[in-house]
Amino acid sequence: MPTESGSCSTARQAKQKRKSHSLSIRRTNSSEQERTGLPREMLEGQDSKLPSSVRSTLLELFGQIEREFENLYIENLELRREIETLNERLAAEGQVIDGAELSKGQLKTKASHSTSQLSQKLKTTYKASTSKIVSSFKATTSRAVCQLVKEYIGHRDGIWDVSVARTQPVVLGTASADHTALLWSIETGRCLIKYTGHVGSVNSIKFHPSEQLALTASGDQTAHIWRYAVQLPTPQPVADTSICGEDEVECSDKDEPDVDGDVSSDCPTVRVPLTSLKSHQGVVIAADWLVGGKQVVTASWDRTANLYDVETAELVHSLTGHDQELTHCCTHPTQRLVVTSSRDTTFRLWDFRDPSIHSVNVFQGHTDTVTSAVFTVGDNVVSGSDDRTVKVWDLKNMRSPIATIRTDSAINRINVCVGQKIIALPHDNRQVRLFDMSGVRLARLPRSSRQGHRRMVCCSAWSEDHPTCNLFTCGFDRQAIGWNINIPALLQEK
Repeated sequence: MPTESGSCSTARQAKQKRKSHSLSIRRTNSSEQERTGLPREMLEGQDSKLPSSVRSTLLELFGQIEREFENLYIENLELRREIETLNERLAAEGQVIDGAELSKGQLKTKASHSTSQLSQKLKTTYKASTSKIVSSFKATTSRAVCQLVKEYIGHRDGIWDVSVARTQPVVLGTASADHTALLWSIETGRCLIKYTGHVGSVNSIKFHPSEQLALTASGDQTAHIWRYAVQLPTPQPVADTSICGEDEVECSDKDEPDVDGDVSSDCPTVRVPLTSLKSHQGVVIAADWLVGGKQVVTASWDRTANLYDVETAELVHSLTGHDQELTHCCTHPTQRLVVTSSRDTTFRLWDFRDPSIHSVNVFQGHTDTVTSAVFTVGDNVVSGSDDRTVKVWDLKNMRSPIATIRTDSAINRINVCVGQKIIALPHDNRQVRLFDMSGVRLARLPRSSRQGHRRMVCCSAWSEDHPTCNLFTCGFDRQAIGWNINIPALLQEK
């Protein structure tokens, strides 16, 4: 019976190959262990200018890398052996399977399908192993350069927006769904001013470039301009809250900050605005000051953006063209330029530099809601979207972005550190990541059961000149957080 004898000989050959592979794996492991032990002992004996703690951490990390790749190498050999065994079995069974002959095309299709499954398994194993190595480096980087400094707790509902004053005294402003806006001492975390003039959710807050004026946008279809006067309290010694770690910890709503005692009840309250802007027919989702502070722009769910004169409160221009609700607006720091974002997957650039010509440019490139678009230095705009991407654009070339950042979660109101060109990305999944303008990831803000946001992060804001806190974030967990980002160390590790 030629079929049976051929099958038996093929089986014996496969068994011998498996045995030889097993022996080669054992020899490889033992020889590699002998080889890797010597350089490590030599490294430990060499003189180094690194501190002993840093040196030991590096040796431990490299040891983890070595073990991960060794395991990966062994798994790779075993998977290759399985592929060869499968191919031999298919070749042996190619003549008779279930009493019917299998054509060469069917045999090739089946072998290709089985091989692709094993190939996918190999890729999955490789990604899982390397992700552990990458996470080790990212955790070390975040702990070294990103530290939580202060938490600002006092709102009774989620915080939509956070902003830093551009004049002295430098204070922090937060806008909340609890119908209030609060001003805080950055150093002490104490509430200084409470604004209660709105009858709807306060969706954004921005400070005047040169005066103690705040601009807030609200769900009551209005934007308010109101004056504040604060006296900063004496800073107290700050307790060390930099217990870092990036372990993902699921936190329930009961873990959110306890605000049963209203910390803002004893601070001065402003109830009436200087100016109320009332031309919109829907929720005013955002507002910002134009350069010079004599005009403001508002963005609304009625699909329009309005330009107002601050002194007279008159509507100067109504900017139409978006097909769906607006989500954000931003002004250029030195030029009369405005960018508006929308749920129609686009953002638009409005040019008011020439009083007689008001040009508009449409930027298309996202596949979902554009949650925000902000200016940077020069001629660049950075846009974030619910399609989980961030794109960097050159205003001189609107056809395609010059850089694209792909993430694992929808992106909310982004902010750019203009001086260092670092983008802060707040996510729906409670993470905040830092990237440079070319799309290189720099760090992730630490988050654990003891620190960080416990629900969606809505907004971020840089304060480049503050000595203690230079990045602020806020979210649905009803708190704002001040972070110290060691930017020189961050850029050096890049």
